[in-house]
Amino acid sequence: MKAVTWLAATTMSLAALTSTAFANTLEGWSTDVEAALALAKKEKKAVLVEFTGSDWCPPCIIMRKNVFSKKEFVEKASKDYVLVEVDLPKADKALAARNQIVAEKYKIDGFPTVVLLNGEGKEFSRFYASEYPEMDKFLAHIDKKLESKNLD
Repeated sequence: MKAVTWLAATTMSLAALTSTAFANTLEGWSTDVEAALALAKKEKKAVLVEFTGSDWCPPCIIMRKNVFSKKEFVEKASKDYVLVEVDLPKADKALAARNQIVAEKYKIDGFPTVVLLNGEGKEFSRFYASEYPEMDKFLAHIDKKLESKNLD
């Protein structure tokens, strides 16, 4: 009986963890690339698009928890970037289908991928977010990419 109780408790815990991983849009993030591009053009910013599998991709879940959901990250990154999350969750087939079109447009071949765009929608960098799993390293990397873009 203890095994059944333990199994039930574990299953419920995992369900709660995974559902919160993709259940909501992060504060300060958009989910619409086209709207973000229009805003970026108006505000003279770049666009940071993060492609994620929020409920099935372990590096994506870690990045969301350790970097993208942090208020400090959103505040600092939003100074220069309009932030967009494009999620392809397994649990929400309709959302995944809509966002698959966007992922194909940007030729995404792995997760979590970050694509940096200028206000005109022209890509100036892409990388796997998990290469920079700490907020300070991630911010330094996107600052460097923006700086080198502005030198072109």
